[in-house]
Amino acid sequence: MPTKTSRRAAVAASTPDTAPAVPRVKRDRTHYLYIAVIAAVVLGIAVGLIWPDAGVQLKPLGTGFVNLIKMMISPIIFCTIVLGIGSVRKAAKVGAVGGIALGYFLVMSLVALAIGLVVGNVLHPGDGLHLTKALKATGHAQVSPDALPPVDFVLSIIPKTFVSAFTEGQVLQTLLVALLAGFALQAMGPVGQPVLRGVEHIQRLVFRILSMVMWLAPVGAFGAIAAVTGSAGIDALKSLAVLMLGFYITCVLFVFVVLGAILRLVSGLNIFSLCKYLGREFLLILSTSSSESALPRLIAKMEHLGVSKPVVGITVPTGYSFNLDGTMIYMTMASLYIADALGTPMSIGEQIPLLLFLLLASKGAAGVSGAGLATLAGGLQSHKPALVDGVGLIVGIDRFMSEARALTNFAGNAVATVLVGTWTKEIDKERVRSVLAGELPFDETTLLDEHQGTVTEVPEQREEALAKA
Repeated sequence: MPTKTSRRAAVAASTPDTAPAVPRVKRDRTHYLYIAVIAAVVLGIAVGLIWPDAGVQLKPLGTGFVNLIKMMISPIIFCTIVLGIGSVRKAAKVGAVGGIALGYFLVMSLVALAIGLVVGNVLHPGDGLHLTKALKATGHAQVSPDALPPVDFVLSIIPKTFVSAFTEGQVLQTLLVALLAGFALQAMGPVGQPVLRGVEHIQRLVFRILSMVMWLAPVGAFGAIAAVTGSAGIDALKSLAVLMLGFYITCVLFVFVVLGAILRLVSGLNIFSLCKYLGREFLLILSTSSSESALPRLIAKMEHLGVSKPVVGITVPTGYSFNLDGTMIYMTMASLYIADALGTPMSIGEQIPLLLFLLLASKGAAGVSGAGLATLAGGLQSHKPALVDGVGLIVGIDRFMSEARALTNFAGNAVATVLVGTWTKEIDKERVRSVLAGELPFDETTLLDEHQGTVTEVPEQREEALAKA
């Protein structure tokens, strides 16, 4: 005869629907993390303005946090691409994704250059400035030896060894190795399934480590913002305010007007809803001045949104090297600013060849630290050396402009992932609507959808899985 206690236990065991309430409470705690990041940014600005020397000394805090995030990028890209390609039946589908993504990146880079060209010719922010010998020397110091010509850049994508792609932190090298591994596992068929399951477990581990590292975000944000504010100071901001404000406004219009219109026409989505969904990533980028700090989270969130793993795995890492909309706008406006400041304004006939050259040069500088300024200096050195003298004029505010560059680059890659997913029919539109409506919250504790497995499937993939079964 069952007792009342045993019957209660049986009833409790038969109602598992109440179990998910516990992890939801844990997820909500991460809101405090991002409140702390906002407070750290405000405190960092105050320290940088009141005690500039002390603020500069705090730079290692920001650098250390960004390096911790970068440490996770290669394994996350590898796991995402291998799992995505390994689970796709037809290799041609992956090639179609890559081709469409690269074509879109080229078109949008040209659009961004054109917008920067128009704004730069309207504002003429460099008129009336004077160049000193010290600034000339500073400008030449920004020419990076790491920027490569096109042929050498393509060869540099091939790593020295299979594992050196992970140790050297080169995103495109990791992408190449992951593509080869994914295609190999795809060709192996059922024999490769144990390897895929192993990669799946490694992905869980890597994302769990990343969620732990994220709790250091307030410390990194405080150090990065204090150092930037302390090194630039108010004087630099005042003297170059026109260029900064013009650049920021241009980036905002590009994201919400140009990208927003394309996103609405192609996918039927609202750019504001997508940006709200990625709000924490934008805050992280703003506080660290690095779009790379949000790359792993962008991969996880795009998969959670409903875009298939192959599309996310190929589009996001490739976009971080080839889809640099903010950098394109920056290079255009900065080039015109420098030419005006030196008293040698360029005609439209001179501007277009320079900007097309910078478009190609920017691909060779992918992965270079401070790529915006280094690419600009290196491109000017190769195509119009006289303008390198003026690069020193914008060194003081480059870190502030790098935030707008990073935010625009990030928004461009998020939109590109949704667009490529739509064009290739590798996106679950019903899931997208549910996620953006807040009905399927993102799991901040694991950065994965554990209840569905680690592979986010689109309807076509589910049909293939049923057919195989």
